[in-house]
Amino acid sequence: MNRLPDFVTRLGVRWPAAVAVAMRLFVIDSRAATDDFYVRGLPAAQAGDFHTAAAVFENELKRQPSAGIFVDLGITEWQRGHAGAAILAWERAVWIDPYDILAKQNLKFARTVAQVDEPELRWFETASTWLSPNAWVWIAGASLWLAVGALVLPRVFRWRRSGWQQTLAALGFCVFIFSITANVGVVSRTDIGFIVKKNAPLRLTPTSGSELISTLSAGEPVRRMKTRGNYYFIRSSMTAGWIEREQVGLINE
Repeated sequence: MNRLPDFVTRLGVRWPAAVAVAMRLFVIDSRAATDDFYVRGLPAAQAGDFHTAAAVFENELKRQPSAGIFVDLGITEWQRGHAGAAILAWERAVWIDPYDILAKQNLKFARTVAQVDEPELRWFETASTWLSPNAWVWIAGASLWLAVGALVLPRVFRWRRSGWQQTLAALGFCVFIFSITANVGVVSRTDIGFIVKKNAPLRLTPTSGSELISTLSAGEPVRRMKTRGNYYFIRSSMTAGWIEREQVGLINE
């Protein structure tokens, strides 16, 4: 497994991967010095015990998801030789924070090494990546209230009708409509997943004894179409079929 290139920390200094984990732990969250998960995870990462560090980061993420910790988890998984799990972790970091530079740089490098593509997005899904899912929800609510307020409040308070009120209402409704489209893209992207294990078997039917169609590479993007029992029917850029759920990590799972 190729090592990741030097990372640029938020302090502007280049560090090897293991040290980058340690540095990020101090700058991600002000609670780092007192949080037991960080206290146990940091020494493990510094010592190169990436198995222990990954377990610590996963437990912390169950308690409170964070883009920074997903980046750290991706680094530890990459060092363990788990390209699929690393790509999934960095994709989840970008899901939370679309402007996380470290996650994007790591994804670009990892995909080049693993020879896998980015997920194919529809136009409204692409628009939804411009901001975080929570941001789109807030924008939809705020723009709707802005538009309604610009139309209703002048009548309630008997203000003189003016052009800026109508312009403000029109602007609010335009932003609201676009944010609804982006929210649809967010929901649609929850079906995007990534193969987490090497040579994941893709089968013709959702049974373990079914005919093997092909195998998928770790980190390869797929889209879940439907679920049956312990299997997903997924579609990749080249093929489609049934795969065990444990072989795929959904981006917002």
